[in-house]
Amino acid sequence: MSSISDLIEEAGEIPLPASLECQLESKVSRTTRTDKPYWELTLVDVRGNCKIKAWNNHPQFSEIENLSDGAFLIIEGEWTQNSYGLDSKAWSWAKMRDDQIDQFLLGDPELAKKQSQDWKDLQGMLAQIADPRLHALCQLFIRDFGDRFRRTAAAKKNHHARRGGLLEHVSQMARAAVALCEVYPTLNRDLLVSGILFHDCGKLWENCYPENSFAQTRTLAGELLSHIPLGMELVNHLWRETAQSEAAQAWEPLVPKSDEVRLHLLHLVASHHGTLEFGSPVFPKTPEAYIIHFIDNLDAKFEMTQDAYQKSEEISPGIYQRQFPLSAGLVAPLPSFQAPNDPSQSSTQNGSDLFS
Repeated sequence: MSSISDLIEEAGEIPLPASLECQLESKVSRTTRTDKPYWELTLVDVRGNCKIKAWNNHPQFSEIENLSDGAFLIIEGEWTQNSYGLDSKAWSWAKMRDDQIDQFLLGDPELAKKQSQDWKDLQGMLAQIADPRLHALCQLFIRDFGDRFRRTAAAKKNHHARRGGLLEHVSQMARAAVALCEVYPTLNRDLLVSGILFHDCGKLWENCYPENSFAQTRTLAGELLSHIPLGMELVNHLWRETAQSEAAQAWEPLVPKSDEVRLHLLHLVASHHGTLEFGSPVFPKTPEAYIIHFIDNLDAKFEMTQDAYQKSEEISPGIYQRQFPLSAGLVAPLPSFQAPNDPSQSSTQNGSDLFS
C-alpha cells in the first residue's frame, strides 16, 4: 500500500503500479468542454491530499454517484504525474473492510511520533509563561480545546494541510519565537508564546477534522466568519472565564493592567496576516506583532518548499518546476560544508563554472 505523499514523490511519466489507501473527502460532478460528464474526486490520508478524475468511460463511473463523502477506499491503478498532479488511466476502487479502516485511522507512526513530541514541546513552553493571566488563559484553552486543537489542520491546502498540522505549525513557531527572544531580549516572551498559540485558534472551526476521519469538515461559523474573527472571539470568551476565577482576584495590582494585556493579545491575532488584503483587519503595530507575522510566514514558506521538492518535476539538474503558491521554481539547496577526511585533499569546486 502507498500513501498519497509516496505516490506524489515517486510517480512520474512511467506508470507506477500501486494500491492507495485513502478517504474520499468529496466528489464533484463536472463536464468537459464537449459536455461529457466526469467525476473529480478529492482523496485524503493522514499526510496529504490529491485529486483524480473518473471519466464517463470508467467501468465504475455510475457507482461513484452512490459513494458518500468520507468513504474509506482502496484504489488500485497505474499512476503517473504531470503538471496537473497525480493521474491514473486505469484504476479501480473498493471500499475498505472495518478492520482495514481501523488500521488506516491509526495513521503514520512516524508522523504520530513527531506530533507527540510537538505537543510535549508546546506544553513545556506554555508552562514557562510567567504572566499569571496569560498562563491561565493558555491552560484553559488546552483543557477545553486541546483535543480539537490536536486534530486541526493549519490550512486547507499549501502548508500543514493535514490532521495535526496546526499543532506542528504552532509548536515550530513557538520554538522560533523563544529562540528569537535570545536575540532580541526586549521582546515580551510570554505575550509571543501566547499569541502564537492563539493566532490561528479560529481554525478549530475552519479546518478541523472529526475524531475518526482524515477529511476536513466545514462549519457555518468558519465559512461566514473565518479564523481571525473567530480567534478574537475565542480569546475574549476565555479571558472572561479566567477573569471570574478565584485566582483573578490577585491580578488587580499587576502591571501591565489585565485589560492592556488582553488588547495586545487580541492585536496579535488580528494582525498576524500582516496586511489588509491578506485578511488582517489591522496592520502589525508592535514588535511582537511583527515577529509573529514573519515567523508565521517563514514556517509556512519553509513547509511549502519541502513539499515542493517532493511534488515538483525536476526540469533540469537541480532545477524544479514552480509549485503554487511559491513565486518561482525552486533550486536544489546547497549542502552544508563537510570538512574532508584527508587533510591533504585539495579544495575543488563542484558544479558548473560560471565563467568557463
